[in-house]
Amino acid sequence: QVQLVESGGGLVQAGGSLRLSCAASGRLFSITSMGWYRQAPGKQRELVARISGYGNTVYTDSVKDRFTISMGNAKTTVYLQMNSLKPEDTAVYFCNAAVIRGSDAWGQGTQVTVSS
Repeated sequence: QVQLVESGGGLVQAGGSLRLSCAASGRLFSITSMGWYRQAPGKQRELVARISGYGNTVYTDSVKDRFTISMGNAKTTVYLQMNSLKPEDTAVYFCNAAVIRGSDAWGQGTQVTVSS
């Protein structure tokens, strides 16, 4: 099993920045890619960004050129640098790890609130 712990959420004014971190532990060798998802009140959980073990990245259109996903040197931590934040970015952000031969792992979520 893989366990994920997020940190770095909080309250920020529109135009500000936040950096989310997600630390993985457990069966790290089984992780194939990691990503960030978010869920706003009354909405479905959506992909924000993903990164593979090779460093290939995918972003949802609404965050391109504002958010950057990266992975630590040991590939056990994934970061989400969020710049130029907008009120519509307000959501609970979840870290995700896709694993070989098993169900995806999810973190507990961290709240990001952007005030206008």
